[in-house]
Amino acid sequence: MNDTQAVTLNAVALYGLALVLAAAFAAQLLLHELPCPLCLLQRLLFALLAIGPILNIRFGPRPSHYALSLMTAVLGATVSTRQVLLHILPGDAGYGSALLGYHYYTWALIAFVAAILLLAAMLLFDRQFEHRAAPGGSPGRFAQGAVWLVIGLTALNVLSTLLECGFAACADNPVVYELLKSAR
Repeated sequence: MNDTQAVTLNAVALYGLALVLAAAFAAQLLLHELPCPLCLLQRLLFALLAIGPILNIRFGPRPSHYALSLMTAVLGATVSTRQVLLHILPGDAGYGSALLGYHYYTWALIAFVAAILLLAAMLLFDRQFEHRAAPGGSPGRFAQGAVWLVIGLTALNVLSTLLECGFAACADNPVVYELLKSAR
């Protein structure tokens, strides 16, 4: 795999992360399910997971860029596992609604583990790390679109978190947007 193919795969990964962020945001807005603090942390980690692919698109593939995302994915899997274990007892209904039989935090765990495996696989392709023919070249609209989509969704999630929690710690089981409540 050459660096151009790696950049394309990184753009595809960003579109996948955008899908995850958009799905979480849609569940919040359409199902009126405010995310708990651990859910918000998982969203943040999905957004941070995008830093490696963004750096790979901007500066070319580097093992250190993949390592940043790999460490983030491990932390995300840890946080997701924590939330799964909070609701593992028989009779526990879990937090929020389920999608295809699994709660969102279980899907997050699956996604973070998949990211770990995919990132490790990408590190196996050494040719992508060879010197680029034209350093600093434009990555193309497909890749740039992926970058801006993830940045935009991250900004919207930050804004909704600010509305939900205000400038204090988020509620364990949020039911109302704190900043909107105080505006009434």
